[in-house]
Amino acid sequence: MAAEPGAMILLERHGDGAEVALVTLNRPRARNALCDLLMTQLADTLDQLETDDRVRVVVITGQPGVFAAGADIKEMLPKEFPAVVQPPFLQHWDRLSRCQKPVIAAVNGYALGGGCELAMMCDVIYASDEAVFGQPEITLGTIPGAGGTQRLCRTVGRPLAMEMCLTGRKLTAAEALQAGLVGRVIPAEKLLEEALKTASRIAAMSPIATVLCKKAVNAAHQTSLSAGLQYERDLFYATFATEDRRTGMDAFIQKQAPVFTGK
Repeated sequence: MAAEPGAMILLERHGDGAEVALVTLNRPRARNALCDLLMTQLADTLDQLETDDRVRVVVITGQPGVFAAGADIKEMLPKEFPAVVQPPFLQHWDRLSRCQKPVIAAVNGYALGGGCELAMMCDVIYASDEAVFGQPEITLGTIPGAGGTQRLCRTVGRPLAMEMCLTGRKLTAAEALQAGLVGRVIPAEKLLEEALKTASRIAAMSPIATVLCKKAVNAAHQTSLSAGLQYERDLFYATFATEDRRTGMDAFIQKQAPVFTGK
């Protein structure tokens, strides 16, 4: 994995067609604290990957023992109210949540504060058995500012989200799984391997269908049930305008494996 001097984001491509992009947060000496430069480089990397037709799935991870230990407190400490309001501080931090391609977080250690928020912006979260999640901003005299209160509440429910945000209590990987925050807990030494396997499985599906499916699932958090059902139905209808839908159904009838082209 080659890195340019000063690069806080490492990028690898996996698969015969480079269809899986592995993005690694790279500030090990700062426990991957999310500074403005790191988040800018992450946004730039995502811009690059979204325009690359070869890439169908993104996996984001950190070094062993830490996904991201939070936002960079040293960077935030001197800021005053006017400096965070105009231009809006953290405005570009939600770039990951706007990625149209599926994103898998492989959380291999601490995911605290901004690190937990970053993981929750992803579509799938796999956690190592050593992972720890939390929103401890209250212990610093502040509150989450990159979606922590909102996404956490929608994921684990109000009572647990309120407790975590008001006390700073952290969740083990097992607790995060039970609460519905993560999809799977995997031994640390197998985490990245399993995340890449899942990414390859998704990458083999119709890229059009995966984008539409992601939109439909996300709508469940943002609309009423009736509106969500109609949105899902409309996206379902849209798949009938694609060659991939016919390919997939025909392969099923012929008892063959489909080869999707993204058309």
